[in-house]
Amino acid sequence: MYAFAVWDERRQRLFCARDRFGIKPFYYTVSDGVLYFASEAKALLPFVPEVRTNPESLSDYLTFQLVLEDKTLFAGIHELPPAHTLVVENGQVQIKKYWDVYYDLDTDHTDTYFQDVVHELLEDSVKLHLRADVPVGAYVSGGIDSSLLASMANRVTGSSSLMGFTGRFDEGAEFDESGYARDVARKSNFPLVERTIGVTDFIDNIEKVIYHLDFPVAGPGSFPQYMVSELAAKHRKVVIGGQGGDEIFGGYARYLVAYFEQCIKAAIEGRLDNGDFVVTYESIIPSLRSLESYKPMLSSFWSQGLFESMDKRYFQLIDRSPRSSPEVSLPAMDYAPFEAFLELFNARNVGVSSSYFDSMTHFDFKTLLPALLHVEDRMSMAHGLEARVPLLDHPLVELAASIPANVKFKDGQLKRLLKKVAAPYLPESVSRRQDKMGFPVPLTQWIQGEAHDFVMDVFTTGASRGREFIDNDQVRHLVEGEGQFSRKIWAYLSLELWQQAFHDEFPRLRRLIDAVPEQPTVE
Repeated sequence: MYAFAVWDERRQRLFCARDRFGIKPFYYTVSDGVLYFASEAKALLPFVPEVRTNPESLSDYLTFQLVLEDKTLFAGIHELPPAHTLVVENGQVQIKKYWDVYYDLDTDHTDTYFQDVVHELLEDSVKLHLRADVPVGAYVSGGIDSSLLASMANRVTGSSSLMGFTGRFDEGAEFDESGYARDVARKSNFPLVERTIGVTDFIDNIEKVIYHLDFPVAGPGSFPQYMVSELAAKHRKVVIGGQGGDEIFGGYARYLVAYFEQCIKAAIEGRLDNGDFVVTYESIIPSLRSLESYKPMLSSFWSQGLFESMDKRYFQLIDRSPRSSPEVSLPAMDYAPFEAFLELFNARNVGVSSSYFDSMTHFDFKTLLPALLHVEDRMSMAHGLEARVPLLDHPLVELAASIPANVKFKDGQLKRLLKKVAAPYLPESVSRRQDKMGFPVPLTQWIQGEAHDFVMDVFTTGASRGREFIDNDQVRHLVEGEGQFSRKIWAYLSLELWQQAFHDEFPRLRRLIDAVPEQPTVE
């Protein structure tokens, strides 16, 4: 993981680069012919003419809860994409890609071979990521990825120095996975430190979360990540985490939903035997048990656009944009998130021989994963904690891309290959579970209860009543009227807190530029 800049005095040349996956940040802007760059977007605000929201980025955010390509929510501030270099020479800025993942499928090897090589590469990566002059800790959520890494790290170290960290909520079993984390710690014999997170923590810290993020990204998981990182930083300076497993090995339930629908479509049309399907609709049925908690989503998904093309249906699964909503008023523009989605979903590096499963995981690898890494980095560094992600070692990622989908996704089993590798390390309660929650936050209960006044105040304070693209009066009615919390409210809450932190504070930030000396210009 890296983001760096090197100045070549002899050639008068600046060379910058960012790691392959976007683990570490790199932002830049050009203002009055001067290039400024930083590891935080907020650090560049004194150098832009004004703080404005990029409407294209806002359209992305409302659709995906992340921003595509090199944009940020700040107009005029860009992000160097993962696996890219930036060179400034002779007054010119050039940006180039230096790496990509290619889905050149290896059909010559067996399931057992892939399991062995994945295990070997992952163990090698864990050893590398444990190099430190201080004891190392681990996030342990109770899912496959973090549990495997913590257990493997504990075995590799051969000592009792590893310490695990987890968070939980008291609002019900559906918000508490700490029991699984305890099972992992018990089997691997390392200490586990827990934190119960409550509504007071949310009220006291959510503004800090948005400030450290620089701009809203991903879902509400950033909040508990912030709280667990605060806990971990009291005991360790370095932790390992499980980011990347879902995107590399296929762990999201929506992959199963999308594939099941296409199997039904093919069965109706008599196309199941043409070789396009890595699983049959009969074999996928036992895996559908993992979709029990997704019935409301399934009802909505199948109520519109049933049996359209695969790219349109996957877009439908991930599209979070508010439809016919009076809260949002975006200007007319020559940009559509769906067109940007299509370019990534149908990318050439996936290849014509690859499957629907590969296209879905590749899109998330290029978009959702950098957003989650954004959260991982900012929430840990907010507390001076270094978070490492051993699953994102490029030899392992390149191997995973070469594994055929009928191995990774056999019988519709999500993250099947990684689960095979993990089984010897984990208790059966974790290795066999099909109900991974993904650190859900009880925001419905909080907003309907003790956090209600706080949230309503956010949408009625100061300049919140006159925002350019979001009508917060309408948002207030939405908060009052919805029986259940939706990620749409989370999106609006994050946006408003972001605008209060940076848009409303811009006059003060702009004054900071007075202390900056004049710089040589670039074009």
